Amino acid sequence: MIEKYRENFPDQRIYEESVIEDAGLLYFMIRDQLESFLIIMSERKESIDLSYEGELNQLGSMYFLKCEKNQHNAGLLRDRFPFTKAVLIGKNNSFGLGDRLGNAGVAHLKSICKTTFRPVLAQQSIRELQRTNRTAQEVMDAASWAVFQNGFKSGFGADGDHLKTEEDIDLMAEAGYTMFTIDPSEFVVNHVMELSGDELQKEYSELPWETLSRTPDAIFEAYSDRDFLLSTGKIDGVSEIMLMRSMIKYGRVITHTKKLSDYLKNRYPNHPAELELSVDETDEPTTPFEHYLIASELDRLGVELVSLAPRFCGDFEKGIDFKGDSEQFKREYKLHLAIAEEFGGYKLSIHSGSDKFSVYKAIGSLNRGSVHVKTAGTSYLEALRTIAEADPKLFREILEYSKERFKEDKKTYHITGKPSDIPPDEKLSDDDLRDLLDDDHARQVLHVTFGSILNGREPISSGFKERLMHCLTLHEELYEKNLESHFDKHLSPFSDA
Repeated sequence: MIEKYRENFPDQRIYEESVIEDAGLLYFMIRDQLESFLIIMSERKESIDLSYEGELNQLGSMYFLKCEKNQHNAGLLRDRFPFTKAVLIGKNNSFGLGDRLGNAGVAHLKSICKTTFRPVLAQQSIRELQRTNRTAQEVMDAASWAVFQNGFKSGFGADGDHLKTEEDIDLMAEAGYTMFTIDPSEFVVNHVMELSGDELQKEYSELPWETLSRTPDAIFEAYSDRDFLLSTGKIDGVSEIMLMRSMIKYGRVITHTKKLSDYLKNRYPNHPAELELSVDETDEPTTPFEHYLIASELDRLGVELVSLAPRFCGDFEKGIDFKGDSEQFKREYKLHLAIAEEFGGYKLSIHSGSDKFSVYKAIGSLNRGSVHVKTAGTSYLEALRTIAEADPKLFREILEYSKERFKEDKKTYHITGKPSDIPPDEKLSDDDLRDLLDDDHARQVLHVTFGSILNGREPISSGFKERLMHCLTLHEELYEKNLESHFDKHLSPFSDA
């Protein structure tokens, strides 16, 4: 279809997957030097929708509007082409593909299209938005442009990740997000095992029983000293003392989740929304009984989950593979999966899911249930791999600054990487730089300092993002190749195991 118009854009790259003919108009994306644009073309000038912001041109008998990829035009695009809006993904296997730079979506889709997984493209936490100095709307717009450019019409999700307040929900709902991940970590009582008998009784009596719509005795009757039979085994009953500890640890998690769930439903009754609960940021792994208790109580309170993220055994450090016993993980995952099946078949969600290849293989080998995997930082690392290949000087500058920032930036992460274990700059040839992206220490140092690199708040970092984005655009094909290869490696274990 586009062939007869290619001569009109001899020096531009036409993204052929984007071409759509609609109501006598031709829509497609081009790259002109270092920027990409939406083109709206017609033989009739008056038929072109001038509500888009752009420059109207004429080539021979054809008229075309050259539109920037701005927020206004992205909104019009979503109105015209519903496939560029986020949708509900449901309880299907899905993969969260966080994109901190806003330019990885096309490559993400190329990988996901080779699988049966559903993509969640716009995935960003409040913390990530603050560190990258982006808005929720900018993240959503980047996903819409990627979907249009790729011609992807099968539907994508958008995840407002780690939401803690009603204001967080507002921000994401108003930007069109459809998946809302509740982070109740501030309400987890991690020190519960340290409480004495009297402290335990006091804390238990002070739980928000009215909001829980239960009495303390009713909880004992429902859960104490009972075995719970599941499809893949059973959960042994717990004593009243252990039940009290579990309720103290997670009671306010349950009520906070109920509160935000009700707010979302009541404030946005017509907004497509699905809920994930994240309890992965705790000091100790989530026991099967704790998972059962949380799921059972939320089910009783009418909170429907599309997915839940337990804290699994082992270590899920950022940017590197799982550290732990894969067989233990597999055994415990099967039990967590059975609990999910008991309460509606929600997905188990793997947070800090980047590069957890042994975990993917373990889950894939079960061929059972549904899973959601969240990744974000690994795409940024593939961007840096591209920089290491294409602009070694810039990569060296980013690496050295990341080493300086590491001590401060790692405070919110549980990681073991050390700048001191990265070879000094003078010992690294340009050919060595790309391989640093396969070194656990370098990966983690670069991973956790992304905010300092991208927000440019200090003089030394003020030009990093602009230079980085310029290089990635200049080497677009290399960047997409690196990303696609990397995510093929993420996705293949689920089917190859």
